[in-house]
Order: sequence, then C-alpha cells, then structure tokens
Amino acid sequence: MMALGATASAENAPLALPSGLNARLQEVLTDRPGEGLVYRFRFVAEGFIPEAGQLETVLGDLTYLCTEYALTRISDIGPQPRQIIISLADKETEFGVADPTARQVFEAFAVEENTCIWELF
Repeated sequence: MMALGATASAENAPLALPSGLNARLQEVLTDRPGEGLVYRFRFVAEGFIPEAGQLETVLGDLTYLCTEYALTRISDIGPQPRQIIISLADKETEFGVADPTARQVFEAFAVEENTCIWELF
C-alpha cells in the first residue's frame, strides 16, 4: 500500500456533502491487488453517525466524494484505476488497524467513462 502526496494538510478545505456534513480528506492510498490499480480516498467528518435506515444518505455522500472529488484528482495520464474506494469516518484512524471507537463506512466504485459506479461490497 502506498500513500500518495495528497493529505489532510495539503488539502484541508472542508467539503460540503449532500447530507449537510463537512468532510475533509485524511489521506489517499493506492495499491495494486491482483485485479488492478485501486485508489482509496479516506475522509473524516465530525459528527458522522451512520445509522440503520440512512443507506441512501450515506451512499449519496460517498458517491458525491467519488464523483466530485476523487475522479477530478485522478490523472488522465498513465494507468487508470479499476476501482476507487471511498471511506468516511467520524475521526482519523490508521489504515488497516481496527478501532472499535470509530464510526466508519466505505464503498467501492468502478470507474467507467469518467463516472463512479457503485459496486456493492
């Protein structure tokens, strides 16, 4: 797993989400699992509390972050990702380390014709 240059300190402007929350980028990671290049955009939004029955709201925020943020930062030059994973948490966490106090969701999106297409995990 490789961290890219984009970090919360480099791009700390809050992003207004469709739900009304404000998110900020924590980090961008990239890796090449067996089926191709994957980008992971990890976001934090204070006050984020994913609850049952809010799937449409949360998915709307994640899709917005993929389409309006992640896609605009993927270069048109070089290998293109086969997948973008967007995560949203209520606080910063270390990637790959379980934190039972964190509230976090993530979804995967295929990238086709400059569009994010939700892939049910």
